[in-house]
Amino acid sequence: MKATVGSAMRVFYQPWVRGANHIPETGPAILASNHLAVIDSFFLPLMIRREVVFLGKSDYFTGKGVKGKAVAAFMRGVGTIPVDRGGGRASEAALRTGLKRLNEGGLFGIYPEGTRSPDGRLYRGKTGVARLALESGAPVIPVAMIGTNIAQPIGKRIPKLVRIGVVIGEPLDFSRYRGLENDRFILRSVTDEIMYALMQLSGQEYVDMYAATVKSKIAKGMSIEEATTPSMTPPAAPGGRPTPVLEVPEPSDEEVEEGKRVAGEALKWPLPGSEKSARTDEDEKEPPSAD
Repeated sequence: MKATVGSAMRVFYQPWVRGANHIPETGPAILASNHLAVIDSFFLPLMIRREVVFLGKSDYFTGKGVKGKAVAAFMRGVGTIPVDRGGGRASEAALRTGLKRLNEGGLFGIYPEGTRSPDGRLYRGKTGVARLALESGAPVIPVAMIGTNIAQPIGKRIPKLVRIGVVIGEPLDFSRYRGLENDRFILRSVTDEIMYALMQLSGQEYVDMYAATVKSKIAKGMSIEEATTPSMTPPAAPGGRPTPVLEVPEPSDEEVEEGKRVAGEALKWPLPGSEKSARTDEDEKEPPSAD
């Protein structure tokens, strides 16, 4: 996928990246990203040298006809793990699968908001990401997607050509809470800390409501303003903290060049730093052994 679709994305969207060095070369990590558009799941893996898999709504796997089957095949091909967003045992099974991925030393991507933002703002995070972090002991790396909602607003199938950014923050360590994964107050506190980091990285305005709740209200005929009004007085950051001065990141020339370099490396096969790579870069410098 990186060698085909990835090549086109690199040429036409010229993605840029900041903080790529925060992704560990080896070992488990949770990539917690804001969610603005379907293409988030395309651009984030493109800008990372290692293989990463995501949770995806189960609807992607149950479509009918040629289109539905093609989407399902694509999602399986890129390693997406289906999750039933209705909750209960189905969601629990998906999280168990994510935990297995982390225990194997891989990268696992998750969207704490649970669904795409309906208006480009950052919404309240669900606590599944906190449970994964506390049960696995893996660090959480906040990732902010920049511009994907402009390229592909909700309802638009073919993204327009807009430069896409990926801002990767420093790993968050929650080992101090290990063993408290069943404490709902701890889970909420950890989730809010992750969402606060995402807000700072992305520059998004925060709405202290679940995005799914807002979408449900909109589906019943409410405007976005009516659907989010209860959370807007007074405005606050995750956890009820004061809202800092926010600014949507703009790329420097160096970050644009870094984006070209990282995307170019991501297109190589075997992937450097990937679990699929049979040899390290140092190995490739050595002549083959007599054996």
